[in-house]
Amino acid sequence: AALEAGEAQGEVWQDCVQMMTLHSAKGLEFPLVFLVGLEEGLFPHQRSLEEPGRLEEERRLAYVGVTRAQQRLFLSSAEQRRLYGRDVFGVPSRFVGELPGDCVDEVRPRVRAQPARAAATPPGGGEPSPEGVPAMGQRVRHPKFGEGTVLDYEGGGSHARVHVNFAEVGSKWLVLAYARLEMLPS
Repeated sequence: AALEAGEAQGEVWQDCVQMMTLHSAKGLEFPLVFLVGLEEGLFPHQRSLEEPGRLEEERRLAYVGVTRAQQRLFLSSAEQRRLYGRDVFGVPSRFVGELPGDCVDEVRPRVRAQPARAAATPPGGGEPSPEGVPAMGQRVRHPKFGEGTVLDYEGGGSHARVHVNFAEVGSKWLVLAYARLEMLPS
């Protein structure tokens, strides 16, 4: 992967991936461009929200990235990632929301259900799921999203969240207190 602007630029049409920073992409164009990590706190970076002028600089960099694509542009964000040793739930970047809606097709991947672990044992063993929280592998029905399988949970009581893979709409995290999930027989 090329990490410096222009490296192998004369061979753009050969089958290869060129990785570079947005700063080094200025002035270059490519048939396909992938911008990854478009989540609040990553891009724009958390520090840019705290210092005057930095958010606008990151917005200009986002513009540079978006305008590098000649034919197709792919933007991605993660619903969940491990960052600095912690699990972080991502919110898509404000820069994606600022793009014209008629230019954006949102695609949410369908996640294959993972094999059910021991009925009520959380990842890595430990305590069973709290009372009222469906066990991993439990089949559920949501009024809007349809049927799905519980993949994970976090928290307990009224703040418990469940991660459900729905057959029709893919994977979603829901706050149990508001989700109106119906437990289905196994």
